Amino acid sequence: MNAPPNIDPAAADFDIDVLQWLTTDARDERFIDNIFTELCVRIRRAGIPLKRASLHFLIHHPQWLGARIIWADGMREAELGRFDYDIAERSEYIGSPGSEIHNGATEVRENLERDPALGRRHEVYDDMRAKGLTDYVAWPIFHTLGKRHFVTFATDRPGGFDDAHIADLSRLLPVLALVSEIRIKNRLARTLLETYVGPHAGELILAGATRRGSGMTVSAAIMICDLRDFTRISDSWPRDDVIDLLNGYFDAMSEPIARHGGEILKFIGDGLLAIFPLSRPSACADLLRAVAEARQAMAALNEKNGATGREPLNYGIGVHVGDVMYGNIGSATRLDFTVIGPAVNMASRLEAFTKQLGKPVLVSRAFADLVAGEFDLERVGEYPVRGFQDPIELFAYHG
Repeated sequence: MNAPPNIDPAAADFDIDVLQWLTTDARDERFIDNIFTELCVRIRRAGIPLKRASLHFLIHHPQWLGARIIWADGMREAELGRFDYDIAERSEYIGSPGSEIHNGATEVRENLERDPALGRRHEVYDDMRAKGLTDYVAWPIFHTLGKRHFVTFATDRPGGFDDAHIADLSRLLPVLALVSEIRIKNRLARTLLETYVGPHAGELILAGATRRGSGMTVSAAIMICDLRDFTRISDSWPRDDVIDLLNGYFDAMSEPIARHGGEILKFIGDGLLAIFPLSRPSACADLLRAVAEARQAMAALNEKNGATGREPLNYGIGVHVGDVMYGNIGSATRLDFTVIGPAVNMASRLEAFTKQLGKPVLVSRAFADLVAGEFDLERVGEYPVRGFQDPIELFAYHG
């Protein structure tokens, strides 16, 4: 098809194959790294000699500050990386194009063919020269509420990008901002839900399970863990030490739970509630494996704390199995996605028994029957349980 009069054919190709695709045809693609890869391929197909590109976002994940997507000619998939909260203190960031953009620059352009002594000095430029790149440009990508991210493009064409290339690439920015903001906010919503309610509950909420009272019955192994003497510790220790102690304790307990397929539904002060749905045949065994690893991690944490003069942390874990109601509970405007039911109450009672009986981990007979022959459990005896008519037979697990 011929281009209309007075319109450069290359510009027409760019509008059709790149801008139109990004505006309309990319709507069904969920992940921004896939969109960015296809975008870069289409930019080259439209005649712009793009050799390398990157997209950088600040997303404030609980563990890392942001992410970068890097594409180079010949890559079928972009490379996705993350950077930590302390990035601003590192040499890789100080004086980099990213720092210039975040400090207010509206464009960073570098001729990589000229004498390095005459240009910007940073290892990122040295690395690009070593790869044979000749020209580089970085621009901010503006999202709503003043959030500033950035995109970069580089070429190995002798003489670098020409004015038409730069003009076409710059026309991408508003559309790329809109497309990327939607995906980043979707990912951020998913991340926040995973962080605060867990991955499974987060998926249900995103799928529309937001009505108060909505939920389902789930058969699960239930684990409740609580620290001992936390009130005394929090009253006598400096605030920052208490927070550091709690984070270390929750890391020790939480990581094995997640690794073995459990889901932590909530942290309650110095305690946690987790479930291992029985839809997974190995759920009960997985729970005990998680407990064993958590106990090892707690022993290591206590040894580390002891070296700095801190007291060892004691804890109790109660484990039961049964049907629970899993869903939205709360007020009309503030909901909690959690589990309730007699089985949860029983796990809580067993956790309380750990202090009375001096056994850090207690499981019910109902749970013990499901792991019989796989794990060594010590029978402790039968005890009346508040709120339940019949006494409960208890077993200790020593991991």
